[in-house]
Amino acid sequence: MSVLINPKINNLLETTSRSFYPTLKYLPKKIRGQIGLLYLLARVADTIADSKHGETEVLLDLLGKYNDVAQGRSMTLPDFTELASIQANEHEAKLLLSVDDVVEGLKDHGEADQQRILSCLDIIIGGQVLDLQRFGIANEGGTISSLTNDAELDDYAFRVAGCVGVFWTEMSLAHLMKLPPKEEKVFREKGVRFGKALQMINILRDIPEDLRFGRCYIPSETLSRHDLKPEDLMDEKNLESFRPVYDAYLDLTNEHLEAAIDYIRMIPETQFRLKASTMLPVLIGQRTVTLLRTGNILNSDERIKVTRDEMKTYAKKLLRALFIPGGVRRLLEKNKDN
Repeated sequence: MSVLINPKINNLLETTSRSFYPTLKYLPKKIRGQIGLLYLLARVADTIADSKHGETEVLLDLLGKYNDVAQGRSMTLPDFTELASIQANEHEAKLLLSVDDVVEGLKDHGEADQQRILSCLDIIIGGQVLDLQRFGIANEGGTISSLTNDAELDDYAFRVAGCVGVFWTEMSLAHLMKLPPKEEKVFREKGVRFGKALQMINILRDIPEDLRFGRCYIPSETLSRHDLKPEDLMDEKNLESFRPVYDAYLDLTNEHLEAAIDYIRMIPETQFRLKASTMLPVLIGQRTVTLLRTGNILNSDERIKVTRDEMKTYAKKLLRALFIPGGVRRLLEKNKDN
């Protein structure tokens, strides 16, 4: 079954997204294309920002020009040929060479949906620009810089993922469901926390990789309260000293995941596909947090992630649970404890 009407967009999604594409299949058709397109637009920006180029200013310039074209402020896309040539991931290289097709995909959707997509993209790119200004190019073996405090961490999590929760919520309310005004407010707030949960998992899982490229998203003020510096996280022997900090952030992530579960409960039972598409990342997120609690996250050789086979298993369990009264609740509770 084709996920999107636009075959070019569908092909790019299938090749560039390991974990998101299965979720996309569950989405109702009324919002599937818009959410898939936002993913690709954001993935282009992410690929630009994470490129191992020698000059920060070059990447900032490319990000700005790309956003200007997407937002309709310019008609001239920058040339991404050089940037594509240095990508280690062939699919990301292809994505950079297909940016015109991705931006053109906006025309497949109405004006209101375009504005929702572009508003979210603008926040995401703003976060990536701030990241580059703060850390510079992700060069291996350089000086490690860190966020300063938890407020910066929370702001970063919103800019790169919490705002996607807002977008997802707005799309759902515009096309699929209605809630009373007070419940809408709660639904939006929990949507933000849903996005933050997924970003916190990425941050906590990718500590060794980020450190290798000079970036520490664990705030320096938090580390200093435990007599630690960002450089100390390069040594896996410091795990026990780091454990209280790490566990506290895992606890925060679990609290965000609980808000995500509340978010799912607020979706009407009639919205079968919408519930399924939101539940799959929560199930995978719960499992990832469990793995993160038991592994040595400071060991760069111990890559912690949910496998493709596990993702397929969760998808099958989810389908069965959706057809059984109370099955969804039991699946989420059982998964949280495993």
